[in-house]
Amino acid sequence: MENKKKVLLINAHLTYPNWTEGTLNNAFQNVAKEFFQAKGYEVLETKIESGYTIEEEVEKHLETAIVILQMPVNWFGAPWIYKKYADEVFNSALHSQKFLSGDGRTREDITKQYGSGGKMQGRKFMICATLNAPKEAFDNPEQNLLQGKSSTDLFLNITSNYRFCGYDIAPEFNCYNIFKRDDIAKDLESYPLHLEKLLAS
Repeated sequence: MENKKKVLLINAHLTYPNWTEGTLNNAFQNVAKEFFQAKGYEVLETKIESGYTIEEEVEKHLETAIVILQMPVNWFGAPWIYKKYADEVFNSALHSQKFLSGDGRTREDITKQYGSGGKMQGRKFMICATLNAPKEAFDNPEQNLLQGKSSTDLFLNITSNYRFCGYDIAPEFNCYNIFKRDDIAKDLESYPLHLEKLLAS
């Protein structure tokens, strides 16, 4: 794969005036940008809310070895603008067969698995998310809401798109309990350590 020293940072924040302006997600995006630039990477960025061209987004994915989605968790998923983005970009890449060739199955060979038609092997995808939920809400069967589910389970609808196309899925980085904490700066400080592990994996 060419262009191994390129990374795509996608910011999926959606502004709600006087409530959520995107400051925290922008801060995490900037930490990642500075980290990768210091490592000699070329950084491509997309801020979905500011607009994008579908074909350019397909090409950005093809150019880069790492894709990081920066997102707030809105009602247990990414903001709706990300779903629109994903539908448009992945549909275009399916039609052109640039990311994948069908779902991997063929009538001639019924042993091929669904989701084995990806062409993006050797690339990595990661989520960095900001959540109101506390960390204790996850991985705990005694919590009534999520009943033992993990944050990885929560993001399955997002990561599956990338795995379907051949990407390796890296562990996510989560900033929990954002409305009730006074020490969020610690997460911004520890984020580069997580990114170091991403490069080492």
